[in-house]
Amino acid sequence: MSRFLNLATAIAISTLATGTLETAWSAVKSQTIAYKQDTASLEGMLVRETSLKGKQPGIVLVPDWMGMSDQAKAYAERVAKLGYIVFVADIYGKATRPKDMKEAATVSGIYKNDRNLMQARVRSAYDQLIKSPNVDAGRVAAMGYCFGGGVALELARSGAPLNGVVSIHGNLDTPHPEQAKNIKGEVLVLHGADDPFVTEDQVKAFTEEMRSAAVDWRLTKFGGAVHAFTNPSAGSDNSKGMAYNAKADKRSFQEMADFYQEVFAAKSAGTPR
Repeated sequence: MSRFLNLATAIAISTLATGTLETAWSAVKSQTIAYKQDTASLEGMLVRETSLKGKQPGIVLVPDWMGMSDQAKAYAERVAKLGYIVFVADIYGKATRPKDMKEAATVSGIYKNDRNLMQARVRSAYDQLIKSPNVDAGRVAAMGYCFGGGVALELARSGAPLNGVVSIHGNLDTPHPEQAKNIKGEVLVLHGADDPFVTEDQVKAFTEEMRSAAVDWRLTKFGGAVHAFTNPSAGSDNSKGMAYNAKADKRSFQEMADFYQEVFAAKSAGTPR
């Protein structure tokens, strides 16, 4: 009982000091940002830990095929609490917010079938992120979930100056594997070993793509995990091909956090990438 009383007391003291209950729990702040790619109007979100001072590493986060959703914000806040400034990329455009998976499949297909447009959209998010006065433009990475994992890899393939890129249960296919030679940073793929949507053929082709381009890459497979294993709203039925897996979620997040520490520390120390 005393444990809970101490927690309640701490919250009460923090609340009195700050004047709000929200800041008693978290200092993460999100800000909607309007930006453009060519003539397309986009609306992303900048998420950061307000207690941090000075310049911090920045991360472009690309959501799954549902786009700018509550789940995307939750992912961004989780990563921002590691001490990074996160920009959630709006790939579809301000006026396009899928209401269900059918719409998401249709709109995401536009970009899967036009990789030049996909790369341009995500590059505009990168350009917007590094404009933030709190971002260290020399320490920037990209990451994404499902559809967004594939988009993050396309940003790397486009030659963007990234320290690293992380794909989490993401699409690995590309019509232009030769573009892997443009990748400047390290690559981490976190993959459900039983994912029926990102097939073993995709994984094999991706492996060959990375090897051929001599990329510094790594791939971790999580046993018993299928697609969308970090998304609680995916349910728990693996037979549907998409399901949340608490162990894979926890383990993949830790591996991602370790990866960022490594690639950003190497940059700070002047170690060649």
